[in-house]
Amino acid sequence: MNLNMMNNSSKPWKKICTSALLSVAIAGAFAFGPAQQAAAAASAEASGNVYLRSTPSSGGKVVDKIYKGDDVSILAQSGDWYRIRTGDGTTGYASTKYIEAANTSVKGVSSSSSVEKVIQSGMKYLGTPYEYGSSRSTTTTFDCSDLMRQIFMEGADLKLPSDSRSQGAYIQEKGAAVYSTSQLKRGDLVFFMSYRGSSASAYAGVNKSSQRITHVAMYLGDGKLLHTYSSQAGGVMVDDFDGSWKYRFLFGGSPL
Repeated sequence: MNLNMMNNSSKPWKKICTSALLSVAIAGAFAFGPAQQAAAAASAEASGNVYLRSTPSSGGKVVDKIYKGDDVSILAQSGDWYRIRTGDGTTGYASTKYIEAANTSVKGVSSSSSVEKVIQSGMKYLGTPYEYGSSRSTTTTFDCSDLMRQIFMEGADLKLPSDSRSQGAYIQEKGAAVYSTSQLKRGDLVFFMSYRGSSASAYAGVNKSSQRITHVAMYLGDGKLLHTYSSQAGGVMVDDFDGSWKYRFLFGGSPL
């Protein structure tokens, strides 16, 4: 066999091999195995960008990417992952490690660590008995505003006013009030008017701007509230934000 012919004919084969190897390498980069994921995450952290995944796992499908300066909302926390909604409505999960590393460049997350600490403080009081006008100097019983005041002191070193109406005024004076439930964020205080009944018709025509605040709770995201309102209900609890709670809603907002 002519050696020159063999050498010449091998050149296209080398190109094919090189292309195949390159394709494998590219495919491997998008497989997001442990090594690739770690490298991608490190790159995202360094650039201030963070991957948003379909599940709270490094193996979750990448559904979006949070870029430097994006406005996002943290809806919930699952272990070391935040459930996040982007400005265009995309929802997914991002590692707390990389979100917190990007705090200075990603809007909407700078207070996330404090919010989670406040919520953790509240969760440790689940089941604590309800007492109207409870003492602000103990944690053996709570009424609604006492609970909020206590957990913000513990989790965020923030001393809120003692009663729900003053706490509501604090939120409004701060300019943080929102008047639609769709605008609420995890960790927001939520204020309610008096109970009038369990049906929407009981609240029809009510001018909510003139109603007095009679209850305060914390919004946890995903249609859940952390609050306390009666001994019969079981004291401090996580409750569904639906039914009469939705009808009684006045406004909400973050103290942070």
